[in-house]
Amino acid sequence: MGLKTWYDAHVMPRLITLACGQPEIEDRRRMVVPLARGQVFEIGCGGGLNQKLYDADAVTAFSGIDPHAKLLDGARAQALRKGWEVDLRQGVGEDIPFRDSSFDTAVCTYTLCSVDDPARVLSELRRILRPGGRLLFLEHGRAPDPGVAAWQERIEPVWKPLAGGCHLTRPIGSALRGAGFAVEPLGQAYLPKAPRVMGWMEWGVARKEGA
Repeated sequence: MGLKTWYDAHVMPRLITLACGQPEIEDRRRMVVPLARGQVFEIGCGGGLNQKLYDADAVTAFSGIDPHAKLLDGARAQALRKGWEVDLRQGVGEDIPFRDSSFDTAVCTYTLCSVDDPARVLSELRRILRPGGRLLFLEHGRAPDPGVAAWQERIEPVWKPLAGGCHLTRPIGSALRGAGFAVEPLGQAYLPKAPRVMGWMEWGVARKEGA
């Protein structure tokens, strides 16, 4: 096993989980995750960071995917302790292994930055939602300030290999609208105490309209 393969498999997932578990980030999660209702799907669920924030009484079943099998074991154990019907699988967002119109709610937090094909992932998330279903999102991405965005473009090639393919320059709201969602923003701001090039956040509800 090469150093990069070992790093990606064993070190990087834990570093990302640690970074995404900061108190300031959890504050943002608390604005989004408790809105989940019914049959819930979470993309990138392996870290288990969102589980304590769900309204357990409002969730009837919990499904999800993550590319990291070792992280899924812990997430699965957490969910089963809540008494939910649980179906967590190893997989990627570009090919979600669930049927069309299966879920009332999808949850996507700090995931779109690192997938290979964000447009395909959003198409898949829209596919598995029922008509009127909601995608709850909390993502970091391209800053609205031109000077910050320019620095994001400079830093991104160095940043990506260290952070599991994380992109700094991907748009958030416009990408969701381009995928056919009706977006209801709940907030957008730079994360306090974080470097601005890594700290632009947007969160809200993206609704699947029509059939």
